[in-house]
Amino acid sequence: MVFSSINFLFIFLPLTLLCYYLCRDIKSKNITLLAASLIFYAWGEPVYIILMLISILFNYYIGKDIDEGKHRKYTLVFGIIINLLILGYFKYAGLIVDTVNRVTGLSLVNRELPLPIGISFYTFQAMSYIIDVYRGGSKAQQKLLPFAVYITMFPQLIAGPIVRYEDIENQLNERRFSGRDFGDGVVIFVKGLAKKVILANCIGALHAEILGIADRGALAAWIGALAYTLQIFNDFSGYSDMAIGLGKMLGFDFPENFDRPYASTSITQFWRRWHISLGTWFREYLYIPLGGNRKGAVRQIINLIIVWSLTGLWHGASWNFVAWGFYYGALLILEKFVFAKWQKKLPPLVNWLITFLLVVIGWVFFFSNSLGEAFSYLGTMFGAGGAGTAGMGGFYILAYALLMIIGFLPSAFKTVGNVKLPAAVKWFACILLFVLSVAFLVSESYNPFLYFRF
Repeated sequence: MVFSSINFLFIFLPLTLLCYYLCRDIKSKNITLLAASLIFYAWGEPVYIILMLISILFNYYIGKDIDEGKHRKYTLVFGIIINLLILGYFKYAGLIVDTVNRVTGLSLVNRELPLPIGISFYTFQAMSYIIDVYRGGSKAQQKLLPFAVYITMFPQLIAGPIVRYEDIENQLNERRFSGRDFGDGVVIFVKGLAKKVILANCIGALHAEILGIADRGALAAWIGALAYTLQIFNDFSGYSDMAIGLGKMLGFDFPENFDRPYASTSITQFWRRWHISLGTWFREYLYIPLGGNRKGAVRQIINLIIVWSLTGLWHGASWNFVAWGFYYGALLILEKFVFAKWQKKLPPLVNWLITFLLVVIGWVFFFSNSLGEAFSYLGTMFGAGGAGTAGMGGFYILAYALLMIIGFLPSAFKTVGNVKLPAAVKWFACILLFVLSVAFLVSESYNPFLYFRF
């Protein structure tokens, strides 16, 4: 089940909110939220509820043992290894087997298993919990119910934001409920729904159409890459907005996950604004423990390469994702050690244009199914494929220019949900966007969610 579906909007969500607010105490609300979250997850993959329950119990007792036991460090290492092994088996076994077969000439059999939805997100949340308990940033949760709610909470279960335990520790046991917070949550949710359904889906259809053209030519290839650039922002940030809005409706404050990333004037700034919760996770739990920038330039370069290669691998079990991560690692290294002085001398508009073009190029590795496909597409963008169907590029510009401009605006400017407006204006816009979104859902069949792949 996805948030941008009729079943969720008109059946699951109203029933969940009704049952939730009929409960008077936090324990009852937590039980209701846990039950709703398990139903939400089971809607697509009921078998993998067992895996999730195992993860909950395992990390709950690991956290308690770290807090109370004598061998805290060994317990932490054991917990991290088991979490990574589970994630690795389901997500990366195929990549490992295929790579070994290619390198050695063996014919190892890979038993393909469906990827449990959201496993990357809830595994990272569980690991952040046991690490924070080890560091002393959080006390181990003594009650299983609040911890189970933290791991399974349906608003951010499927695609984040990755919520660290210490950020909502108190809210699991005691949280505030007000009509104002609920109303703000509705507005944020509808804003995200509109970004997903109206912008991401329509722009994504353009990207899919261009991908289906065999002889697309350079101009059409650039338009296709730009379309994906706007699609993935509106798709993922829209989902994050919906998650944050749902959290507010339920009394939780989730961290912001996007902050106008396509307005960035450097790659460093871009990654401070894009998928903020993931960047924070890798910085706090990998980059800084490796030494960060505290042990000299050479060590910092090595740390950046490690972190960004793993960031790419986190997104998918394919070498094109590793290449995507390495691409950004290399750009950040060049930016910090080579181009920093040049950037200060260039006008902000030039820095923005360079950054944006580099981001568009990077997304080609992301949407391609293989490394070879990515390089082939990039070759077409830079003229290797000849003129191709040159006339189609002009057609796409004329047909989709307005939609692309509208799709770009939320990625670089504050939107209605962030600007102070009279309540009547805000709610009128909210109702209008909701009605339009539902109309699009009813009339359109193209409604993918990109981060289900990860």
